Amino acid sequence: MIVAVTPNPAIDVTYRVGTHTPGDTNRVLEVRRRPGGKGVNVARVLAALDVPVKAVLPLGGDAGRWLGSALDVPFDAVPISGENRTTVTVTGDGHPTVYTEPGPEVSEAEWTAFGRCLAACLSDAGFLAVSGSLPRGASPDLVAEWVRIARKAGVRTLVDASGPALLAAARAGAVVKPNRAELLDATSTADEASGAGTLLRLGAELAVVSRGADGIAAYTPGGVFTVPAIPGVHGNPTGAGDAATAGLAAALAAGRPLIEALRTAAALGAAAVLRPVAGEVDLPAYRRFLNGAPA
Repeated sequence: MIVAVTPNPAIDVTYRVGTHTPGDTNRVLEVRRRPGGKGVNVARVLAALDVPVKAVLPLGGDAGRWLGSALDVPFDAVPISGENRTTVTVTGDGHPTVYTEPGPEVSEAEWTAFGRCLAACLSDAGFLAVSGSLPRGASPDLVAEWVRIARKAGVRTLVDASGPALLAAARAGAVVKPNRAELLDATSTADEASGAGTLLRLGAELAVVSRGADGIAAYTPGGVFTVPAIPGVHGNPTGAGDAATAGLAAALAAGRPLIEALRTAAALGAAAVLRPVAGEVDLPAYRRFLNGAPA
């Protein structure tokens, strides 16, 4: 089983419009609401692949109650006093526009309870994936603590995070998976190789960099492995990174070779672009992409 942690879950609202024009009235053609947050999206993709998964997340307020009632994957929730956030994605004739709330403040006692819940879940797990932002005021050291909890249970960890949380995960020895922009921002470096090298020197087991249309790369102490993106794929890219994280986690948890894990991640990321909302993948397209077929 893979445990998927979402530190900052959200109600994901997707508005489909004809043309998104800032500063003007935009008529919404379709509305979708569903549980979200990067870790929830990862868990949903893993479930679609028939990989045993359990989501672990903090839930609070009316939004948290709705999230708990609407989640369609197995989960353990830690109650918090704050209200979970909402994110809004506007899709139309251009690149999607995303509005993200910061999330609630979570107390130290609530995070302690979260750590205990995670440790209990990891007793039956084979892999941990931590994905997404931390809520307002949360210490990046929380991510390092979750990696240490996993290591104590004999479980590898993959962290898809940004900023100080990404650096904390690297120092704790996790597999880290930033996109290129997150890598350069967190490491204050000018190029991808330098940034990945920084993460490895900090202690990361492996640094996997999502490159968007340029594919995906894995930096190891022994060299670099790269896989190109699937060409000719068009649609909604907002869930592509989460689907790629799910594919990477599933392959690594199964002990597959690194290059195969990268191919799985690239194929799932492309298959997610073909779906209208994050957390879904076009499974027939994924299988075609994995076998080398074009879009």
